[in-house]
Amino acid sequence: MNTRTFIVVFFFLILSNQKNYGQGFSNEFGLTVGPIVFYSDYGSRNNFETNSGNVGYGVGFVHFINFTRSSGCKCYTRGTFWNDHFKLRNEIDYHVTNFKHRGPWVDPNITSITADQLRGMRGSTTVFELGTQIEYFPFSIRDFEANSYKVAPFVSVGVHWVSYDTQSSTDFGAESDSPTIFDPGGLTNPDNVPEKYINAFNQQQGNTWTIVTSIGARYKITRNSDLLIDARWNYYFSDWVDGLNPSFEANETVQVPENQSNDWVFWLKIGYIYYLD
Repeated sequence: MNTRTFIVVFFFLILSNQKNYGQGFSNEFGLTVGPIVFYSDYGSRNNFETNSGNVGYGVGFVHFINFTRSSGCKCYTRGTFWNDHFKLRNEIDYHVTNFKHRGPWVDPNITSITADQLRGMRGSTTVFELGTQIEYFPFSIRDFEANSYKVAPFVSVGVHWVSYDTQSSTDFGAESDSPTIFDPGGLTNPDNVPEKYINAFNQQQGNTWTIVTSIGARYKITRNSDLLIDARWNYYFSDWVDGLNPSFEANETVQVPENQSNDWVFWLKIGYIYYLD
């Protein structure tokens, strides 16, 4: 299923659900932005320089189905535990991250061919994802929307469909008078990359799924608008989202025990939410 078809199906399901449940729902829309730390195969595991350097940025469009307020009347439905503590969150996200090796293996004091090969490697990924989460509010949503208190914490979990487009390159082995020219074709030359990275690059678009969990809070601005802060973790069902996946199966020579997990990200999002109904 391509991206356009998936978007059409996604919004059709949202509209169908609202039509089925009628006046029991109201809508909230919002926009989120923020930095994203991409835990990839570039750099060193648990290294601060790697984690602070390979940071991207993203934007998200969010739609909430609110079970508490009845559409069109600005009033509140009779409370149940479900409609007073849960929201359904539909979301479209877009984020971009650039990669390079950082940390002790590319320290300026290291003068070796392997270190130079690592310094020459570059990568980037553009990620588009959409999906749904269930948000749980431990305190009453009804009381928060009635402005009884200003802050409403929440936790959420969900699943997103992901489309990613990666690029990889190296400037190792480039002509001395053109040191800034990255040569994607140079990655196929085993002399230009460390042994464990042979055949470890992907330059094609791909699709996968991700588990999404987050913890955050809303701050009430007006009756019909909130500020949102959201700390999110995405665990992808693929190790190719960053375009790099070193493994023995690929290089057929060197074991790569340090490559123990798929790609994942931490995303700090700040947003504005408006109650449409």
